[in-house]
Order: sequence, then C-alpha cells, then structure tokens
Amino acid sequence: MKCRHCHSELHTAFLDLGSAPPSNAYLTAAMLQAPETWFPLRLLVCESCWLVQTEDHAGREALFTEDYAYFSSFSTSWLAHSKSYVGSMAARFALGTGSCVVEVAANDGYLLQYVKEAGIPCYGIEPTASTAAAARTKGIEIVERFFGVELAAELVAQGKSADLTAANNVLAHVPDINDFVAGFAVLLKPDGVSTFEFPHLMRMVRENQFDTAYHEHYSYLSLTAVTRIFQENGLAVFDVEEIPTHGGSLRVFAQRIDSGRHPESPNVACILEAEARAGMKSPAFYRGFQAAAEKVKDDLLAFLIDAKRQGLKVGAYGAAAKGNTLLNFAGVRPDLLPYVVDRNPAKQDKFLPGSRIPIVGEDHLKTDRPDRILILPWNLREEVTKQLSYASEWGACFVTAVPDLKVL
Repeated sequence: MKCRHCHSELHTAFLDLGSAPPSNAYLTAAMLQAPETWFPLRLLVCESCWLVQTEDHAGREALFTEDYAYFSSFSTSWLAHSKSYVGSMAARFALGTGSCVVEVAANDGYLLQYVKEAGIPCYGIEPTASTAAAARTKGIEIVERFFGVELAAELVAQGKSADLTAANNVLAHVPDINDFVAGFAVLLKPDGVSTFEFPHLMRMVRENQFDTAYHEHYSYLSLTAVTRIFQENGLAVFDVEEIPTHGGSLRVFAQRIDSGRHPESPNVACILEAEARAGMKSPAFYRGFQAAAEKVKDDLLAFLIDAKRQGLKVGAYGAAAKGNTLLNFAGVRPDLLPYVVDRNPAKQDKFLPGSRIPIVGEDHLKTDRPDRILILPWNLREEVTKQLSYASEWGACFVTAVPDLKVL
C-alpha cells in the first residue's frame, strides 16, 4: 500500500486489530440470517509525511451509505460544543447577513441550525441520505454529495463561495485526502477561513485510544502531517487550538495560500514543537501501541467473565463506532454482554455489527437494572453518568475500558 497523501510505500505497522465489519453497519433482525462482510483492520505509518492510515479495503460508498445511522444531535455535550463554536466564529470573523457559512459533513444539521438561528446564510454538504434528510427538516439547505475539488468548483460557479467552512470530524473520514483538502482552497473566498476539528493522534497514542480505529477512519492526524497536506493542496494553517472533544482534538484554522491575510499564531509552532518533542517524527513513537491495545482487550474480557461467574448482570451504553471496534477486537458476544442501550431510534431494535449484540432503548436499562453499566463511548463518560444517574438507586456501577479498565 502507498501513502494516500505522498504516495510513499508504507512498511511501518502501527496497530493490527484483526478483522471487523464496518463499524456503522448495524444489522436488522432479518440480516442476522445472512453472513457479514469483514475487512482487515490494520493501521500503518508513513515515514515520509507521518500520516497514519488504515489499509484500504472498502470504498467510501460502502461505508457511508444512505441509511447511515450516526446522528450528531443525540449528544447534548456535542450540541453545546457546536453552539459555542458558531458564536465564537461569528464574533472572531465578523460573520453576518452578508456572509456564507458552509459545513462539509453537515450530518443532521446539528451545527448549522445555530448558524441559521444567528441569521447567517449557510448550507451544508452531506453525502448520507439519512442524515441529510434530518438536516432538511431543520430548514437547512443540503447538497447531498461527497466533497472534493469537482463539487467545490461547481458551487463557486453557482455563486456559493464560503466566508467560513466548518469540517468537524470528517478529515479522517476521506480516502482521497488531497482532493478533499484542495476542495476547500477552491470553495473559500479570497479572505475566507476553513476550520477543521479532528482527534489528535498524539492523544490517541498517549492515552491508548485504540478504539478510535475503524474502517471509516482512513487517517489519524497530527498537526505535523496536516500542515504538510494543507500546504501542498493550497491551504496554510494560521492557528490551532486544543479542544477536549473526542478524548482530545485539534481545531485547525486555515486560509488560502494565495490570498489569505491572517498572521500565523504562535500556537502553530507550539503544537508542532510538542509533537516533535513527543517523537512523532520517529518510528519509536508508534511502537508499543499494539501491546497497550491488547492489554485493554484482555482486561475487558477478564472483567466480563468474572462478572458472569459472580452472577452480576452487565449491560452497555452507547452503540458507538468505537465500542464496535473494542467489542469485535475482544471477541465479545451476547453471552458476556447481552445488550447495549442507545438513545438513537435509528439504532434501536438493530444489532451491533460483528458481535450481533442487541441495541435497545433506555427503558430496557430501567427494567433490567444491571449491576454494571459499561460505557462504550468513554469520551462522553460525564454526560452518560449524569444522564443515567438514576442507576444508583439499585446500586449499579459504571465501567469504562479505555484507556484502562475502571469501575467508577
């Protein structure tokens, strides 16, 4: 395999999770009678540009389907984050009724609803029919296509150039990262700004967040890799912020190389230096991640087996993609974890891919009253424990498996 950015041959292994089905390929009851398609799940490091990437086995159309079941609006903390972002960007870049904000990967309108509320003209780009339809119910214009240079040029020709583009948690999801990034350089007005949010690879390694690896994540990103990719595709990074979402992310600000006018913030050099000090330009940084992931797998299995032997009831919360990575790597099945609760109706009454664990509504949790509740989206631990605080009435304890097993 060659690097999806610089096309160098890839030889350095980072993580091998065996094989798994696509993490958002939830199953209906009828589908349980048929086989599933599993793909190898292996991550490699490019020693030329330091982009970490998943081996290519499935195209984007196979992963981001018309019935895509991830809806951003079911997380209250994510909605609060998005509303804060809109207010901050509107103030910083003087956005108003004469501006145009575009979100790429607009999902169900979770962010653009606040742009619309502020009276700022906007539209979204979202390729999955299920989430695009949800966004339209909020009165948001959606272009239902995958983004790249071709679409960007069409939108500019239609007079839809952007003063601000938002791309939250999508940069990792694109197979052709060069075409995707170059599209923003086309879509932006001469003095426009693009922001990108993505989980920080440095935090992923340091905090053993291996379960953020799945097929829909084609890339795992450092500022070191991103600045190079942007530079070679017409964008210049001028600021960066560390934010707490998804276990520790970066928010990168970029502008057109040919016409941008924002001075570079000292934050950029600061983060690049921190990555260099951590050793992210050396293969040594990436060694040991496999062993750390295997320890989490072993500890989770030991916990579930011990709970079963003690006669303790265990349920899980959050049918998240990262949870599917963890459960399939560990080989967990319904005999050890009989159900997972999720608030999203699009997931309820379906089954997790691979493990085939039933997904149920929150009422089931109240009826079953489990002794232990395994929180699969560990990044939402505070939100989930607050939401399910009533479980303390029957003495339930919350459990997280990443970065290490903890009974809360």
